[in-house]
Amino acid sequence: MKCYRKILRIPWTARRPNQTILQELGMKERQLLKNIKQLKLKYFGHVVRHNNLEKLCLEGAVEGRRGRGRPRRRWTQDISDWLGFSVREASILAQDRDGFRSAVWEATSYKDPP
Repeated sequence: MKCYRKILRIPWTARRPNQTILQELGMKERQLLKNIKQLKLKYFGHVVRHNNLEKLCLEGAVEGRRGRGRPRRRWTQDISDWLGFSVREASILAQDRDGFRSAVWEATSYKDPP
């Protein structure tokens, strides 16, 4: 909703219900996060089906010591959380395009909470 408010240039101090903002945009529900998830999952499937530099970077590990503080959230953690599989299982599933498409559809076909 924060992104939608920025698009409409509504200040954070304005007390407007989310439904009025969605109506102003001509939307029935929040779709931005759903679209981002869907595109990210599709790109993951595309990358793991090919043998290229992106796949090497995705699966590779960096040598050395980790920095201080809490570890940052990794790109692959989102994939495993959204699909409900480990990254290895998701990459095996991505080899079958139709099966992976249905898994992506299931992962993104829920209604966002209000």
